[in-house]
Amino acid sequence: MNAVIIDDESNNIKNLSALLREYCPFVTVVGTASTTDEGIKIIRENDIDILFLDIQFPNKTGFDLLNEISTYTFQVIFVTAFDNYAIKAIKYAALDYLLKPINVEELVEAVNKVEKKSKNSISESQIKNLQLYLNEKKVENSNIGLPLSNEIRFVGINEIVYCQSENNYTVFVLTGNEKIIVSKGLYEYEELLPKEIFIRCHQSYLVNKTFVKSLYKEDGVYLIKMKNGVTIPVSRAK
Repeated sequence: MNAVIIDDESNNIKNLSALLREYCPFVTVVGTASTTDEGIKIIRENDIDILFLDIQFPNKTGFDLLNEISTYTFQVIFVTAFDNYAIKAIKYAALDYLLKPINVEELVEAVNKVEKKSKNSISESQIKNLQLYLNEKKVENSNIGLPLSNEIRFVGINEIVYCQSENNYTVFVLTGNEKIIVSKGLYEYEELLPKEIFIRCHQSYLVNKTFVKSLYKEDGVYLIKMKNGVTIPVSRAK
């Protein structure tokens, strides 16, 4: 696979290039750039499979770079120092990211994911969803990407009635009683979904308060009745 690295610090480029040579020898770095403008030029001149993209640049962001490219024939892996807002946006689009300093196991896992994806199968939709999230003034109007076995399903935040934990999986129950099962724990989505809308009423449930019909007590236990008729327990701690 061919890759391009775009980062404003030359040491980061050298480090990532060295890690790829040693741990992902099937990846060839065909170009590097330290500015978004240089990066766009290199991307357009090469047929690549992976773009390793930093987020913060002196005058622009990695998101700005993606905005300027009209079509995507590659998968994007963001490489960034910890930034709550940026990483939240990336997670909403179900895109991959690596935190600096780069962990070798996480790098190998991210690259292996790209290898398994068919070229241009998902990435363009994910990046468009990322851009929608960044441009959206209200998070509740945005979409979240839910990674399934062979697709990324984009769901509106206001479509999610509640989420239920089932071991290491999360079941999303949507309006119309549609259910989507994702192989990630509920705690990840509790962190991701807006706290002003979603309530962790129980260790196994995260509910959208928009769809709460009533709160009542039965046999000394508090329960939530949802508008779709489902009853959800409320733990003592909550």
